[in-house]
Amino acid sequence: MPSSISDSELKDSPHPTFTTSSPPATNGVLARDGDSSSTAGSDEAILAQLGYKQEFRREFTNLSTISFAMSIMGVASSVVTTFNTPFTLGGPASVVWCWFIGACFNFCLGTSIAELVSAYPTNGGLYSASVYLVPKRQRAFMGWSVGWLNLLGQVAGVASTEFGLAQMIFAAVSLSTGGNFVANEWQTYLLFLGLLIIHGILNSFGTRMLASMTRTFVFFNIGTVIAVVISLLVCTKEKNSASYTFTHNINGSGWSSQGLTFLLGLLSVQWTMTDYDATCHISEEVKRASVAAPAAIWIAVLGTGVAGWIYNIVFVLCSGNLSDLGELGVSGYAPAEILWRNVPEKLFYVLWAFICLIAFQVVATATHANARSFYAFSRDKGMPDRGFFHKLARNQIPINAVWLVLFISALMGLLVFASYVAVNAIFALAAMAMDTSYIIPIVARMIYANHPEVMFKPGPFTMGDGILGWAIRIVSVAWVSTVVVILALPTIRPVIPTNMNYASVVTLGVVFIATLCYLGIGRKIYRGPRNVLAEEGITPKALTGDDDLKEVK
Repeated sequence: MPSSISDSELKDSPHPTFTTSSPPATNGVLARDGDSSSTAGSDEAILAQLGYKQEFRREFTNLSTISFAMSIMGVASSVVTTFNTPFTLGGPASVVWCWFIGACFNFCLGTSIAELVSAYPTNGGLYSASVYLVPKRQRAFMGWSVGWLNLLGQVAGVASTEFGLAQMIFAAVSLSTGGNFVANEWQTYLLFLGLLIIHGILNSFGTRMLASMTRTFVFFNIGTVIAVVISLLVCTKEKNSASYTFTHNINGSGWSSQGLTFLLGLLSVQWTMTDYDATCHISEEVKRASVAAPAAIWIAVLGTGVAGWIYNIVFVLCSGNLSDLGELGVSGYAPAEILWRNVPEKLFYVLWAFICLIAFQVVATATHANARSFYAFSRDKGMPDRGFFHKLARNQIPINAVWLVLFISALMGLLVFASYVAVNAIFALAAMAMDTSYIIPIVARMIYANHPEVMFKPGPFTMGDGILGWAIRIVSVAWVSTVVVILALPTIRPVIPTNMNYASVVTLGVVFIATLCYLGIGRKIYRGPRNVLAEEGITPKALTGDDDLKEVK
């Protein structure tokens, strides 16, 4: 931690700006890592201009940051986890084309997010950005609403991925026993809890170890995709035709509209390609964060989109008539059944073990990012916890926040006792809540960029204010506005309590409760991102342009 920060690094401005030691504009290209004091000083100066002091160790390099962004999407396991939804509802065409459509639009969304992350590289992520991008009177309620939406989506992401991992492990056991063992709800939930505890222990270690581990994740992730693709193409004797793979539809939903049934397959791509701002939640641990974090998002979204499309095509190509029969075998997982039928048994176990390992890595990175989000929200007094979840352990890890994430995830997993279909609501919830929290600051950037109380100044990674930049932002907002409606719909008709999509109920419930809490206590204790340096007398005013922030004690 620096002993002091120079006055030049804290000069007054109505909005956070980069000092002369900040990273040069790169248009999305990563700069080289540097261990020099100037790099560290630049990171700390940028953070100071947002009102915060350096508390975490910056152990994440360019490679580990890109790996973190790729790993939190975890295409090798995430496609497998959600493949059943498009495959059994809309059929092969839904699998292939929903991914392609979603990936294209999500690339626009990811690029819009990367621009904001570059301008505001703090652990608060887009929650913090949403506050900086609106006039003074709107800041507190904006930050409170976006913060809780984002936190809800992130926890749902951890819970759904961990639950999917538990199911994948038992799927392999069911296949190996010829269906003699099929896990019940209690067995699945207990394995789910055990995995959460393991991830809690893992995330309680220091940042250096986590960064070192994360550096390898991208190679496991992409390597597993390549291995599965090659194995299926080589070992599958009878492949489906191109016509079947790209154009065949089914209606397994019960909805009368074939078009709507087709679009229900968007759950897979939307759930996989979310949590874009995860690298921003660790940006106070990233070197040259205003460049490395947004560039990692951009690279991860592009790489996941391309790899995922190829992955889905190959699974459909080698699926036989599983989609038409609606029979997924004893495992209940179409990808597991496809691999089991086509590759040698020993190779299946190796490939499936790596797919499960990728899911394990996804939860590790998602928990890491989610804990930093709770830390940031607690730091800004957005939680009535008296700073409990803002506390750092001796190894500078927010351990209280880590275990809070896992506790809430455990509560979400209780939906398994309603039905396995009800659990799917957690997957939809993750995409709905996070995507909604993303477009709010994007809209604010479009409306208030030149407002005298905002005066938005982009970071090194920017699309500018030309036609292309505006087109990408508008497309992003339109896409999310459309897809959240689709994700809120029940996937099976007729709707009964056991197949109800509870994602919309939970999302609206959290928004309603958060609003009541804000009106009751939040408006008294929360004013938006704090200017910690102003409160401690290091700098005289809040550099967000809001002088009143310094009064929050």
